[in-house]
Amino acid sequence: MRANFLIVDPVKDKAAMKAIASQPRLHLLQELVRSPGMNINALSEASGMPQSSVSTHIQVLEEAGLVRTEVQRARKGSQKTTFAIYDEIILAFRSSEERIQPNQIEVSMPLGLYTNSLVTGPCGICSTDGIIGLLDVPETFMDPERMKTALLWFTSGFVEYQFPNNAKLTGKEIDGLDVVMEVSSEVPGTMTNWPSDIVLSINGKEIGVWTSPGDFGDKRGVYTPDWWKLSGSQYGMLKTWSVGRNGTFVDGHKISDIKTEDLQLDEHRSVRLKIEVKAEGRHPGGINVFGRGFGNYDQDIILRLHTRG
Repeated sequence: MRANFLIVDPVKDKAAMKAIASQPRLHLLQELVRSPGMNINALSEASGMPQSSVSTHIQVLEEAGLVRTEVQRARKGSQKTTFAIYDEIILAFRSSEERIQPNQIEVSMPLGLYTNSLVTGPCGICSTDGIIGLLDVPETFMDPERMKTALLWFTSGFVEYQFPNNAKLTGKEIDGLDVVMEVSSEVPGTMTNWPSDIVLSINGKEIGVWTSPGDFGDKRGVYTPDWWKLSGSQYGMLKTWSVGRNGTFVDGHKISDIKTEDLQLDEHRSVRLKIEVKAEGRHPGGINVFGRGFGNYDQDIILRLHTRG
């Protein structure tokens, strides 16, 4: 079985650090790794904690993106079951500069520097200081002030970014790539159980679909500004899409057979990244993309190229 691991930066990943800085929560994580899909009652019995305490701890773990909950049919109606997303959590006490290896080229793209967009409302963009343009007006996405965007959201459609292909400039062959960003579903207000199919494309080639479980607004995001209403989307899940020789993965889970060679990266001076929610998809639940100054992770969209030669 493939081990799913998470590398945590103790300085930047405050939500994850808060979640694991508790012996009861660590115990619950261990139970969920051993026995996936436990409900609150089973976790209460296994841990010896009251159900109310278990529910509170699970909520903190879910906010940090360490567990996910599913509603399943039971004999009498339905019940929520919980799954651990990772079975290994690694603390990396290194600076971002040290983490970038000689065979990696990393570019951080500010959220508002998309080169193309076509979205439907409800939608909007905002900076860390306030709303940009008009809410629920797609034309606002072309406002020059969009360069300051720290949070964007839409119901269906896409935004597209153009990253420099710095590997081509250095004459190195691209072995694979990662796209890292904080995302969630989008619904008026918020709703934890609101799945949305998020589609990523590289250079016009769809690499796969990842389904966001919901739109999170139960607690303020670690970096979300105080002026942003608490009833609005507060934070997302930090996800890593990886394309390599064996296919495309999200956080270690394979989502398609698209390989590096299928993207023809060596033939282009840029790498075009398209982030899309299709209106005709199975779960057209919108999207929030969190940039620097919003959400639980103080970063923009990261493209990491893995090179050789």
